[in-house]
Amino acid sequence: MQLTLLSSVLLALSASVFSAPVEVSLATRSGPGKRGLCWPFYNSPLNPAKFKDSSNSVNLIYDYETFAPPSSNGAGGLNFIGMQRCLDCQSSPISQLQARQKQLKFSTLFTLNEPDINGISPQTAAAWYKQNINPLAIKKALPAVTSSTNPGQGLDWLQQMVAACNGQCFFDYINIHHYGPNLQAFKDFVNKAHAQFPGKQIVVTEFALQNPAGGQAAQVAFFRDAFKFLDGASFVAMYFPFVATTPALFAKNDANGAKFVGTGSTLFNNDGSVSAVGKLMLA
Repeated sequence: MQLTLLSSVLLALSASVFSAPVEVSLATRSGPGKRGLCWPFYNSPLNPAKFKDSSNSVNLIYDYETFAPPSSNGAGGLNFIGMQRCLDCQSSPISQLQARQKQLKFSTLFTLNEPDINGISPQTAAAWYKQNINPLAIKKALPAVTSSTNPGQGLDWLQQMVAACNGQCFFDYINIHHYGPNLQAFKDFVNKAHAQFPGKQIVVTEFALQNPAGGQAAQVAFFRDAFKFLDGASFVAMYFPFVATTPALFAKNDANGAKFVGTGSTLFNNDGSVSAVGKLMLA
């Protein structure tokens, strides 16, 4: 799925060559260590520190860009992950990637957002990645792909990119997105990604039910069990439920996204407090 203006849906990872080890301090967190906020560009009124509890249950935040999260409190004490969501764009110019990484000191980078459904070929992505992403001596993910099963999309697109890389794309994570009808479909897709790229760590940077009839209650039931599954999967490094905003901000700034997913999965209520879904992140 895609967000208007500066967003979309994240990355992907797989190959057998890894970048030099760089700690992202996942091992030192006292909480589950995997949970993070997917933070859209229109979130300036909101405070991510609402999710900064004493046990560090939530530790991560990304905003689809290589600039700091737009909010009332910066990254809110969470670990910021940069994202070069496009080949080159006005908000995150590829020419500024290295400078922004040094300035903001993010130690993990997500790359292209859903290139499999946005007209970027695996071969173009591989050449771009080798030229622009390989030089960064930090943790990094291959482009985030959708769960589409169409030929040339989803994991098939990713497999083609890995083949085009010919062992020369250095990465640490496979990045996937999923919007579907139920928990089993989600688990099946995550397990499929793991089976297709065994031994690789997976990050799930966007996921939710696809506009369920049960609204927020259905999303709560889904996320409760999805979090348990992801926390227990040793091959899943990080996950980011979609989306850390309010129903009103989501509907106003990304009408198509809100129609596709529904507003029941947002982590904030309209008054800026933590929603019923958001409270699961702190449980």
